[in-house]
Amino acid sequence: MDAHLIEFLGLLVRWLHVIAGIAWIGSSFYFIWLDNSLEPPPPGSEAAKKGVAGELWAVHGGGFYNPQKYAVAPAALPDHLHWFKWEAYTTWLSGFALLGLGYWMKAQAMMVDANIATLTTGQAVGLGAVSMVGSWLLYDLLCKSPFGRHDGLLGAVVFGFLTALAWGLAQLLGGRAMFIHVGTAIGTIMAANVFFVIIPGQKRMVAAMRAGGAPDPGDGRRAKQRSVHNNYFTLPVLFLMVSNHYASTYSHPYNWAVLMLLAAAGVVIRHFFNRRHKGVHAWQYPALGAVLLGVVAWWTAPRLTPLPPVQGEVNFNRVRAIIGQRCVTCHSPVPTFPGYTQPQGGVLLHTPVAITQNAERLYQQVVVTRIMPLGNLTKMTDEERAVIAAWIKAGAPAQ
Repeated sequence: MDAHLIEFLGLLVRWLHVIAGIAWIGSSFYFIWLDNSLEPPPPGSEAAKKGVAGELWAVHGGGFYNPQKYAVAPAALPDHLHWFKWEAYTTWLSGFALLGLGYWMKAQAMMVDANIATLTTGQAVGLGAVSMVGSWLLYDLLCKSPFGRHDGLLGAVVFGFLTALAWGLAQLLGGRAMFIHVGTAIGTIMAANVFFVIIPGQKRMVAAMRAGGAPDPGDGRRAKQRSVHNNYFTLPVLFLMVSNHYASTYSHPYNWAVLMLLAAAGVVIRHFFNRRHKGVHAWQYPALGAVLLGVVAWWTAPRLTPLPPVQGEVNFNRVRAIIGQRCVTCHSPVPTFPGYTQPQGGVLLHTPVAITQNAERLYQQVVVTRIMPLGNLTKMTDEERAVIAAWIKAGAPAQ
């Protein structure tokens, strides 16, 4: 397929992914807030008599709303029910398409790092697919096991297995690919919760009522548990969606631990909001989240690994020759690297002016994080990185 067509298709799919994700996560935030904000109706009231467990009054957009939640179900179903499912399905399907376009079709550039493991394209893609499917299967088993009856313990075990997944992928894939595949594993768990547990349970409840029977409260409990899990997954998975912009995290020697510290911060911050909506002032949770984020900021701060001493004179022509050999295939107006039609990140390095203008960015990406060249496919050596570092420290002279 034409490289420009693939790139434009990726733009459209990413746009759809963001829109669907906003709708899905927005509904998750709203309904957890709603559950936590409901007040039981007064005993003997009409609402109490018809089985309402909680309700609230709200005003929005110039109108008044009175949402109610039934302990199990109303006495009779209305003709029309709204099902919250396509937000989840569209988010996962568009995310999977993005994964294929951005990573699996460019596995050697985007997933494989020869300094970590030498993998074929098939091995890298297969590993990504197994991590997604396997994560859902293990998570689902844990929820159905005795752990599932203890929410706190289950949460700790799930966090532990996701930590193991991040560590394992970090032994085989490049940091950026590891981050995104942990994100797709969590996203798969979230979407599968909707597809395999929440919606089927709700359909069984509806079918039982329409057949004149009573719905099984267990279906409601299981759906609520998985919905709450999805709510706690949201902040970690949102970070992982945008993590490719922050090389200091995924290029860290212990990137898997950095990822899980950030995930833990997201979980405790989300827990604060859930508790706050219940009227509980649990300020220890955002304080813990701030501490975890502070640890990440300190831990990922630049600490240069010593480079070999530079042999010979350092001048612009020498730097330009290195960049021309190692970087310009991706960072020119018309890249020659297969699959790219635009300079990556909008960074141009094909002229002397462009090189000097991007000197600080070169230092960060080539010398500090060493995430570039991507996957080191052009085989930049530490000696060459040392030359670039010495040139920039000398003020990046253009001659």
